[in-house]
Amino acid sequence: MYAEEAPCHTRLPEVPLTSQPALPVDALSVAAAAPAPAPATRGRSAVHRPPAKDVPILALAVLGVGTSGPLIAATRAPALAIAMWRNALGAAVLTPFALLRHRDELRALRRAEWLTALLAGLTLGLHFATWTPSLSMTSVASATAFAATQPIFAAVIARLRGEHVAARAWTGIVIAFLGVVALSGVDLHLSLHAFLGDLSALTAAGFAAIYMTLGAKVRQTVSLTPYTSICYGTASLTLLLLAFVTGQSLLGFSGNAWLKILALTAGAQLLGHTLFNRALKTTSPTVVSVVILLEVPIAALIAAVWLGQVPSIWALPGALLILAGLVAISTAGATAAEPETDSAPSGAHHAALIPTDG
Repeated sequence: MYAEEAPCHTRLPEVPLTSQPALPVDALSVAAAAPAPAPATRGRSAVHRPPAKDVPILALAVLGVGTSGPLIAATRAPALAIAMWRNALGAAVLTPFALLRHRDELRALRRAEWLTALLAGLTLGLHFATWTPSLSMTSVASATAFAATQPIFAAVIARLRGEHVAARAWTGIVIAFLGVVALSGVDLHLSLHAFLGDLSALTAAGFAAIYMTLGAKVRQTVSLTPYTSICYGTASLTLLLLAFVTGQSLLGFSGNAWLKILALTAGAQLLGHTLFNRALKTTSPTVVSVVILLEVPIAALIAAVWLGQVPSIWALPGALLILAGLVAISTAGATAAEPETDSAPSGAHHAALIPTDG
């Protein structure tokens, strides 16, 4: 389905100490006199510029998830049913490719990789279980805006994992979030129903950050198609169980509702979520979480044209604040290709955070 790197299960053979060539006396003297490398004074950076190859991938992904909110709001079906079917259909598309082209890799997956992928799918299911209902409780712009707070959760998780988040990045996150709030036109005097919708979307943002933290870890050693097959399948089972417990129907929708669910699966799930997971291999989850902020103006524009949910007068200033925040964050760290200040291998140390809300 998607071009990706080969799985990283091969381990290099160890070289016996006795096979190392002896150093001449002069070389030993120079080595002894050389100053020891300075210890790292701070954790690995959670913010960096994405590689050039990830930029178009992230652009397509954010366009895909930008259609999610309006489609869900326009679909006449229970929230958990919409969420369950988009994940189940996504897994149904990807799983045959995983079984046919990655069978050996699936057999070779270690227990820790299986557990982390399953846990990522569980948190993805909980993300959809809290975000999808919020779209029927408040406006698309507001629900998307509160769900887009995940960069803040992502940055906190990065710090808890010992990663460095520059002050400029924190400033950019705050500016971008202020733009999200302004763009959503949040009113302090909203109804209780709308407030609960905002709270539900905010909870979804926390689950999204956890989901991408786990996904970024798995993607360092597991190929895209096997991981997304496991993740989407687990999310659909989680939502199936929640629908059963809450008594929500999973069938009996109109043909129009099914068409919207298929469009949601193709755009937001397979294009959006899968490409975000593709980028997690080489781009920090914190950075991906920030990119997802661009979903807010996309969803707001579609909702205004299609559903008549016209944004407030703060739309333009809010969009400018989001862009300013993105610029601040994207220039806060080095590029992904530049070496780190410590000796850790590149790749896994950037896997600290994202996911997506679309």
